Amino acid sequence: MRLSIIIPVLNEAEGLPGMLEQLASLCGRDSEMIVVEGESEDDSRQAASRAGARVVHSERGRARQMNAGAAVAQGDILLFLHADTALPSAAEQAIETAIRRGGGAHKHVWGRFDVCITGRSFMLRVVASLMNWRSRITGIATGDQAMFMTRRAFESAGGFPDQPLMEDIELSRRLLALSRPICLPDRVVTSGRRWEAHGVWRTIWLMWRLRWLYWRGVPASELAKSYR
Repeated sequence: MRLSIIIPVLNEAEGLPGMLEQLASLCGRDSEMIVVEGESEDDSRQAASRAGARVVHSERGRARQMNAGAAVAQGDILLFLHADTALPSAAEQAIETAIRRGGGAHKHVWGRFDVCITGRSFMLRVVASLMNWRSRITGIATGDQAMFMTRRAFESAGGFPDQPLMEDIELSRRLLALSRPICLPDRVVTSGRRWEAHGVWRTIWLMWRLRWLYWRGVPASELAKSYR
């Protein structure tokens, strides 16, 4: 199985070289790295090119960028990875093994990793534990958990919905019609920068509130205004 890693970026020139270098050391020769540049105002495109990634241009918007990357990907499995997130060392093998083992009566066609959030606040570890626990119960994954799926599952679900927020939640709902997710215990490590920039407690409250409102049927376009 060939793996395509799709990374939507916006003004990530500073951290992108190190992130892509780590990815290149982890993944096999048949894997591909696709950086989808969404109208960055820095040198993200040049940084990705120098690191050997394939660069795709897209309109700004995480869902649009990830769909654009999937459209050109050559892999059998698509992995959507945030630019501030690092994969565990055996990620590629873990994904392929999990997908192959899911070929029986209870087939699994998508999944995600557990997540660890780095930062100064102890609450970030609590937030990560709650995210992992909630995901196992509900079958809903978030982008921070590095969602992966077979190409067929992605296409059957219609890709990411073209909305400014909660695109990962909505895709998870669609994928649940195909199978429960594979919840890999291996941890991706993601930055807690956005949590700490606006205050950890404030961000926790905001995210839970937005998720509740989305579940109640409030359009993502309205929720995006509060998120920004």
